[in-house]
Amino acid sequence: MENILVAENIVKNYGSFKALNRVSLEVPRGSIFGLLGPNGAGKTTFIRIINQITLPDEGVVYFDGKPLAPDDVHYIGYLPEERGLYKRMKIGEQALYLAQLKGMSKRDARQKLRFWFEKFDIGPWWNKKVEELSKGMAQKLQFIITVLHEPKLLIFDEPFSGFDPINANLIKEEILNLQKQGASIIFSTHRMESVEELCEYIALIHQSNKVLDGKLLDIKRAYKTNTYEVGLSTDNKLLLEKELKEKFELSRASFKSLEDDLKVNIKLRNGSTSSDLIRFLNSKASITHYNEIIPTANDIFIQTVNMNS
Repeated sequence: MENILVAENIVKNYGSFKALNRVSLEVPRGSIFGLLGPNGAGKTTFIRIINQITLPDEGVVYFDGKPLAPDDVHYIGYLPEERGLYKRMKIGEQALYLAQLKGMSKRDARQKLRFWFEKFDIGPWWNKKVEELSKGMAQKLQFIITVLHEPKLLIFDEPFSGFDPINANLIKEEILNLQKQGASIIFSTHRMESVEELCEYIALIHQSNKVLDGKLLDIKRAYKTNTYEVGLSTDNKLLLEKELKEKFELSRASFKSLEDDLKVNIKLRNGSTSSDLIRFLNSKASITHYNEIIPTANDIFIQTVNMNS
């Protein structure tokens, strides 16, 4: 797949501190790409380099097939984690001003702002000052300003911060709509449930190094352990548990169930398959629950960070 952004061997130092250590990433065009990592890992530094707020000490960034250039700011939209609006400026006037900085004409900006203000139900607030808005309303305004010029690449850093569940879902749906319309999106967050819902590709930066990247489904396949969560109804739990231990790796499971059943995690070994397991279980008990344990983005995050610490 063609890439909208390619970073090659990016190095950034702040004095004796190395913020990024030869980080290389590829963001496929039209994808939602999760940029993950613990606090202080180097994510924000990487995002600042893409936005040309700071420059790398070594390495090169390619945007849309060419080395990143100053004019590319018109094709990138950035929603930072630390929001930056002029609190005493009227929101309509401010949105028009910021849209023109991104290369839009005042006429086009006004027309598109009218559409987004109505969509987000903030039309009556055009002449209000930012300081008069609730935190959620201010967040909506900043989101609108970020996407208004229809950039090729959108960078969202913790876009759901400060939103209640209803408005967080509204923003999530708009992010998906923007992807359908052709935008490529870099999505940085600590909310792993949002990564599961939105991201097709991820990269994990830890202690200034990229420690993992790829398609999320492929990473999940690589991290799974052929372990199944099983509930079994039997008259003799102790005997069945003993038989299972002789054939498989066994541990207690803690899923919720309406049945008074034997709850276990069963890890396959010696080339056994899921079909082998089901046949054996059916011969010994009634299966009330059966589910392969697939690692979540949160599981992968924690495991990878611990392995590389």
